[in-house]
Amino acid sequence: MPEPLTVSFPPAFLWGAATSAYQIEGAVREDGRTPSIWDTFSHTPGRTAGGDTGDIAVDHYHRYRDDVALMAELGLTAYRFSVSWPRVQPTGRGPAVQVGLDFYRRLVDELLAHGIKPAVTLYHWDLPQELEDAGGWPERETALRFAEYAHLVGEALGDRVEQWITLNEPWCSAFLGYGSGVHAPGRTEPLAALRAAHHLNLAHGLGVQALRSVLPPRGSVAVSLNSQVIRPLSQHPADLAAAVRIDDLANGVFHGPLLHGAYPATLLEATSSLTDWSFVRDGDLRDIRRPLDALGLNYYTPAVVSSVETAPEGPRSDTHGASAASPWPAADDIVFHQVPGERTDMGWTVDPDGLHQLIMRYTREAPGVPLYVTENGAAYEDKVDDDGRVRDPERVAYLHGHLAAVRRAIADGADVRGYYLWSLLDNFEWAYGYAKRFGAVHVDYATLARTPKSSALWYGRAARSGQLPPVDDIV
Repeated sequence: MPEPLTVSFPPAFLWGAATSAYQIEGAVREDGRTPSIWDTFSHTPGRTAGGDTGDIAVDHYHRYRDDVALMAELGLTAYRFSVSWPRVQPTGRGPAVQVGLDFYRRLVDELLAHGIKPAVTLYHWDLPQELEDAGGWPERETALRFAEYAHLVGEALGDRVEQWITLNEPWCSAFLGYGSGVHAPGRTEPLAALRAAHHLNLAHGLGVQALRSVLPPRGSVAVSLNSQVIRPLSQHPADLAAAVRIDDLANGVFHGPLLHGAYPATLLEATSSLTDWSFVRDGDLRDIRRPLDALGLNYYTPAVVSSVETAPEGPRSDTHGASAASPWPAADDIVFHQVPGERTDMGWTVDPDGLHQLIMRYTREAPGVPLYVTENGAAYEDKVDDDGRVRDPERVAYLHGHLAAVRRAIADGADVRGYYLWSLLDNFEWAYGYAKRFGAVHVDYATLARTPKSSALWYGRAARSGQLPPVDDIV
């Protein structure tokens, strides 16, 4: 049942929004920044919708003060952003470029001056191109370089930033970047995807150690996983086995070593035709399983799977593009089905119960570890009305439903301490370019003017009151 509107969120609950560097900053050639894999990928013909790039994005690099003032005006209490690795350490090696770090120092100072708590994500997919040229995430060396980078940023900002996130959605980095090739660097190598997953895990563990060596005791270190809600199409044994296999590849490949110190045995068995996992060296699992101060969960939509042998005729899910390779190694005999229900502009089914399910799963799997919803949101075809307003009642309803699911999870015993709406601003949506708008704030890409949508105003009211206004309060 939906949470009653009169029930408040905990007083210390963080009401935030999230962004990432490549999607909003622009200024890709300023102050010593060098290309990341996303610069290279987006400038490769045919890789992004309309040939869009993040060269300018929404120019947050030059407009950050106005953007922070807008956050404060909306009533946000927290802001999650990522640091651009090639802006801070252009080659992925060596000393930091101080002018690059200075941008983030100024951003953090501006946030704190407005009473907004910063949360820093170290890696949101923008690997320095030089490290990819040396092999990228499938190579162990990249994990070692990440630890050095984490140390540099932690040392620079640790006196003012308490919340730290090592990696954002490592599943996407590994399986969309090296498996299906729909994300940078655009490789379609199933074995490389599995190697990348392990070295991302190792990077997280080494990054945790590096951060803790420089952060004060109050520093909190987490990781943000896009853990997926996988449902079998039926209770047929073949469908149940298919759900386990996809759950291993979507979730267990990361939370197994991160939380439990081992990869699932069923994952190792299912992928044995591709690899013997000999790239996992002695001591790796110990290094990966470092105690977490918090765990970030990113959620958008569930998935329904079946075995090929039991799959009925009907619509199939195709969220990665018909021409893309599969992002699921050793899972060619598994079918993804469309989840029934209302859909966003991404074609993703709106299912708040999945968020509640995910939170309760990690409440059980990571007892005692505080949880944050570090991404949740929806893309819709937003338009500016003649009166200059952007009314997005669909997004208001989406946020209401998912925040009610968060509150219900808290009532059920989950220690959820904050929610970060994705995203603060319309921005570069990776391979979709600028065609999909996730922002609570509309951006006119011709003028870069910002206009808060109805959802931003509604969310601001929720943040100020700690309660969910009715969905028709602001439309």
